[in-house]
Amino acid sequence: MKKQLFLLFFLAIATFSLQAQSDANNRLYELRTYYASEGKMPDLMSRFQNHTLKLFYKHNMRLEGFWLPLGDNKDNKLVYLLSYPSREARDNSWKEFMTDKDWITAMKNSIINGEIVAKVESVFLKTTDFSPNNMESVGNRVFELRTYKTTTNHLPNLLERFRNHTLKLFEKFGMTNIMYWTPTDKAQGADDILIYFLAHKTKDAGLASFKAFGADPEWQAVKKASEEKAGGSLTISVTSEYFAPADFSPLK
Repeated sequence: MKKQLFLLFFLAIATFSLQAQSDANNRLYELRTYYASEGKMPDLMSRFQNHTLKLFYKHNMRLEGFWLPLGDNKDNKLVYLLSYPSREARDNSWKEFMTDKDWITAMKNSIINGEIVAKVESVFLKTTDFSPNNMESVGNRVFELRTYKTTTNHLPNLLERFRNHTLKLFEKFGMTNIMYWTPTDKAQGADDILIYFLAHKTKDAGLASFKAFGADPEWQAVKKASEEKAGGSLTISVTSEYFAPADFSPLK
């Protein structure tokens, strides 16, 4: 009897995990970057914490994570990730949000002494077929946002290399794979952009992990083979930014 109960419990957990993975893969993600006006970052953060996040929830927008750059935030930047059931649901939610009386009041009160947002950037994303969707919040770590731009027609090659090799090697060197996406819109890089989050114990740990990864013979062999197959480098550029989660971020 105990054995049967254990088996049923295990199957229930496995089923829940698969359903959660499927839900994550079927959602639309939006990575939003805000640049606060000079001297207005505290006001912007206060508006998010006291008003905006509650209204996101009210209008069925799921906050997945919220981050601030490590070190000197000279660009007055913050980054957050939302998800939705679909693009149509996203548009409807934002329409309701922007016309919500509570939002209009909060927004007007926040800019009495001047506009607090200088610029907003947004990219729409879908998960790759190998994204682990590892959204468990464990705390005491930093996040690294990495963006790859591929050479012409080589995004499939890059995805193949990540799928079959790179993720496993990241884990080998102590890096935690969080989530991997490609943009949904051609104008935002659907054909040549890969974006993903990693987590590390510290920034120094992340830098050390990548140094060890780069020197690994297995990685060097994989990189060489993939570039020979493609007839050259798979990437034009790689950018990396380290972030700390905000106190109210669901993912830490």
